Amino acid sequence: MISPVVFLWFVLETIFSFQVFTEAYVMTKGGPLNSTLFYNLYLYTKAFDDFDMGYASALAWLLLIVSLVVTLLQFKIGRKWVYYEIDPGR
Repeated sequence: MISPVVFLWFVLETIFSFQVFTEAYVMTKGGPLNSTLFYNLYLYTKAFDDFDMGYASALAWLLLIVSLVVTLLQFKIGRKWVYYEIDPGR
């Protein structure tokens, strides 16, 4: 009965992991030799430091597509792992 909750937590945490930006930007802004230049920080740098909006837009679309594909794969695999109790009164 807890498997749907764990599955939802897993999906949301995976999506949130693609959104790492604030920590790296505030502390290091990419760090020495780009050691903390995460994808979102690179996207921000391309858009607002280099003013390459077309490339940054393509990066944003790519991030959307990758996160969508990963989420859909999780839902497809989750069908085998997640048990939804069926109400016997229906």
